[in-house]
Amino acid sequence: MEHIVVIGAGVIGLSSGVYLLQSGYKVTIIARDFPSPFETADPKHFINYSSLWAGAHNRWVLPTNATEQRDHAMALSTYRHMEQLVSLHPECGVHFTKGIEYLEDVPQVYKDLTAETASGLGITDFRLYTNEELPDKVTWGCEYQTWCANPMVYCLFLLRQFALLGGRTVNMELRTPLEVRDMKAFSDVRTVVNCSGVGFNDPDVFPTRGQTCVVANNCPATVTRQNGDGSWTFCVPRGFNGGTVIGGTKEPNNWDTEPSEEVRRRLLDALARTYPSIRDEEDFRVVRDIVGRRPTRKGGIRLEKEQHDERFSVIHAYGLGGRGYELSWGVAEQVARLLK
Repeated sequence: MEHIVVIGAGVIGLSSGVYLLQSGYKVTIIARDFPSPFETADPKHFINYSSLWAGAHNRWVLPTNATEQRDHAMALSTYRHMEQLVSLHPECGVHFTKGIEYLEDVPQVYKDLTAETASGLGITDFRLYTNEELPDKVTWGCEYQTWCANPMVYCLFLLRQFALLGGRTVNMELRTPLEVRDMKAFSDVRTVVNCSGVGFNDPDVFPTRGQTCVVANNCPATVTRQNGDGSWTFCVPRGFNGGTVIGGTKEPNNWDTEPSEEVRRRLLDALARTYPSIRDEEDFRVVRDIVGRRPTRKGGIRLEKEQHDERFSVIHAYGLGGRGYELSWGVAEQVARLLK
């Protein structure tokens, strides 16, 4: 049985580890950070462990080029895997719900979208909104079926599945994937899967700071609004009594760890204007402000096999930015194909 080492225990590393175990490999995950319950996780300590703080939901991005077509195919694979996972393990931390999309400045690809073309893209329960259903300044809107994950519940579920399938974990920080090659404990390993997020000093990787707010209010749908100035307003229900995540900001190369009360007020006010029914029963009850760093990569995902010598190779699977959860199982499938 071939022994594979996966570096990183974010959603990509955990998904890849489980998928490879199911494919018949022996797998060890080496990581600095592993999943932790929301109630005890320190946001500053885990600020670079972005999977813990992610919105963790599927938002359909309409493909307009070959790279986006590839990503859409991985999103569809993930969607189908989530359907199967929920049917087999309703406790996994994932639930299906309605997704709502609002746009102020509408690209042509969205203007051309119909129920028929949406179905061809694998988007189910699609419906365009009428002008009367749109918030102020929004010029296009729709709804569809999607899924959301409570990231702490889901990642702990994946870690548990990994252990039950016979996977091994090692808690340590590596400086390079090639370190594994020189460890006696892994003398039988010929391939390392690099799911480190940041890619080990990849010059094309940079942090994208995001501030969100977790509120106790429940929301029956994901809501995503792209504003005319390029900013975003969104909310994602975590499910499993996890409240709702409200966001969000995207700040490239911003390393600040402190959440801003002013930004929180702006995020909450923007969502209240976009989706006022979230406050029908009570005003926002803030649980926690979150700052996380999404590892983003110029040029998009790095998903390829790198041969270092005749006996050792590295499969790179990192740099997904804010799309780690929605492409996770599609990436895991590609990792398995690269292994073969």
